Amino acid sequence: MTTNASMTLRTLAACLLLAAAGTALAKGDPVAGANKAKSCMACHGTNFDAEADGQYPRLAGQYPDYIARVLHEYRDGGRDNPIMKGMAGSLSDQDIQDIAAYISGLPGKLHDLSRMKKK
Repeated sequence: MTTNASMTLRTLAACLLLAAAGTALAKGDPVAGANKAKSCMACHGTNFDAEADGQYPRLAGQYPDYIARVLHEYRDGGRDNPIMKGMAGSLSDQDIQDIAAYISGLPGKLHDLSRMKKK
């Protein structure tokens, strides 16, 4: 094996380990989720940080269980949003888990309220 091929394989292995570590709690397959989540990028942005339009939630780095729960609620009618109902309506349980695993493993700009100054 050439040095370049060996280095490429090591780099790929390292990336896969990092991705796996970031989604250790996720039940889905983040690689499959990357493909399944492509249509979500139209509103939530290519990196799921809603950079295109601030009216859509930032999802990158969100807890996988939260993403999965919300998608189930949109799909099953627990949340009422016609756009999300249409997007989530055809997703299987496995699709939802895969998407949640992918998005939760992305670096995000989410934070809690601890940054807020007390008055």
